[in-house]
Amino acid sequence: MKTVILFLLILTGISTNAQVVDSLWIRNNYSKKEVYITMRDGVRLFTSIYIPNSTEEEHPILMRRTPYSCRPYGKDKFPKFWRNYQKEYFKEGYIVVIQDVRGRWMSEGEFVDVRPFNASKKGKEIDESSDTYDTIEWLLKNIAHNNGNVGVFGISYPGFYSTMAAASNHPALKAVSPQAPVTNWFIGDDFHHNGAFMMMDAFHFYSVLGSGFGVPHPKPVSVGAKSVGFPNRDNYKFYLEVGAIKNLTKLTGDSIAFWNELISHPDYDEWWMARDARNATKNLHPAMLWVGGLFDAEDCWGAWNTYKAAEKNNKGKAFNKIVEGPWFHGQWAYDDGTHLGNIQFGSNTSKYFQQNFELSFFNYYLKGKGDISKIAEANVFISGENRWHSFKQWPPANKENKTIYFQPNGKLDWGKPVVKNSFSDYVSDPAKPVPYEENVHFRRTRNYMTNDQRFAARRPDVLVFETDTLTEDLTVTGSVIADLATSISTTDADFVVKIIDVFPDNFSYETEKKKNSYPMGGYQMLVRGEVFRGRYRNSFQKPVAFIPEKIENVKFELPSIAHKFKKGHRLMVQIQSSWFPLVDRNPQQFIDIYRCNNDDFIKSTIKIYHDSQNSSKIILPVLQD
Repeated sequence: MKTVILFLLILTGISTNAQVVDSLWIRNNYSKKEVYITMRDGVRLFTSIYIPNSTEEEHPILMRRTPYSCRPYGKDKFPKFWRNYQKEYFKEGYIVVIQDVRGRWMSEGEFVDVRPFNASKKGKEIDESSDTYDTIEWLLKNIAHNNGNVGVFGISYPGFYSTMAAASNHPALKAVSPQAPVTNWFIGDDFHHNGAFMMMDAFHFYSVLGSGFGVPHPKPVSVGAKSVGFPNRDNYKFYLEVGAIKNLTKLTGDSIAFWNELISHPDYDEWWMARDARNATKNLHPAMLWVGGLFDAEDCWGAWNTYKAAEKNNKGKAFNKIVEGPWFHGQWAYDDGTHLGNIQFGSNTSKYFQQNFELSFFNYYLKGKGDISKIAEANVFISGENRWHSFKQWPPANKENKTIYFQPNGKLDWGKPVVKNSFSDYVSDPAKPVPYEENVHFRRTRNYMTNDQRFAARRPDVLVFETDTLTEDLTVTGSVIADLATSISTTDADFVVKIIDVFPDNFSYETEKKKNSYPMGGYQMLVRGEVFRGRYRNSFQKPVAFIPEKIENVKFELPSIAHKFKKGHRLMVQIQSSWFPLVDRNPQQFIDIYRCNNDDFIKSTIKIYHDSQNSSKIILPVLQD
């Protein structure tokens, strides 16, 4: 009899798990409240709350705090939750909360970009962690039928607010998942990488995408600020013609507070250090699930490094795990995680994450449901091999740092060079910088993180070093170290190092049989690229000029990779000194780049040494069998 009843329930769609959650279902089963929640200093934050109509059980609260608006505004208007995997939380009966952070959109107060964490707040002093604490306190007291358990998650900037939420340590906050969290805007996220200004992202964010980031508003608003506008849709042409950064500053005007603060702090000073989200990773009480994309153009650095900081600062913590997949920024929240650009992953990695990691994590800690035993310390997808791996630590215990050396004639080999006085050189010309992408386009692409690098290899201002065809698989898991012996003819330069997987000439995917597909034979897949501003080779705090023609070491870390260079492929390293307009042009003189003039940009001859005394090299964390 029970079997018959269950069968009928499934057929009629009454079963909760079989229920199709569409817009009608959510509207029939949920109610929306819009409220202002008062913070300890009297400022009110606009909050949208989606509450299950069912009172048969107590419901957990899942919250996202965002500077990007909790719109659509209006008690009868719902976001399109049913179009993505977040519909699963509605099926599970979560109370879903979205809040405009302080000073953004419909919330009151002053907005501060990456507001510093204040570990010693007193009285009515606030930061983002206290705003989270006060919001949770109000929700618990004012939303009926909550079960007393709260979770917070968010991607990118909401990832930053998730890190700050964890630092609130509200006793009801049981689980937090910062995803691609903004962490440090000078060292590795969004607007700077190793001190080099990620010009295109920064300008586009504040002039277009940010909807008025940094623009003060005296009262709540529901409509974003207008773009400054662009005269053409070719980003290479636009940024080259604008010229020096100070000309971009004229376009933003005086109203963008953070842009002006940014150019006033060209080095890694106390102002930047206070805005490092890792400051908030001490003494964390909630369970933490950090999430990142191995091919995330915006915040690849943040996920790895906040996780590491939380591990270091909370030794013995029961649950502090990380998931890293082969994704662009936020791709794990999309329906399709089968590929990025031309690179195929062999399965839908996004759905795998949603089903096996995030939903299980929150259900376990907020509902006491399910199993998290399969969530390892580090859950990492290795591209090339196209398989998920579980590790007890990151980097893996069974990785070995192996050094591969640049050689004369563009070779790359494990043996140290034995020749004397050997180098390769190129002329870096700011008037003709190396493009980061081959195609003409306007918005920065997300596919460039895996794109074909053959266009760059053909340029005279890009050095190419390459192994022979690999006779066995080479799996690299962890941070790569570039250690360059170099001299330059001027007083400053940038160094871009790219780790590349060269596919066999006869390689093809099954999907390549489709008409007009990209030719994958000989494809040069970018596995990791990173820039380093040479003036910071000794310290990010105290830049120093190069002495022309003096041989010096430029050594820096590239964010972790997880990739298998398969037998029959080759490993390539490319070196260049511009990556435009992704990165601003270095004038190649030791001057204030944010305030220099168009005529300050000069050519520089860059030499990369590969001899017995000055041996440029790459240190690879190789996974051992």
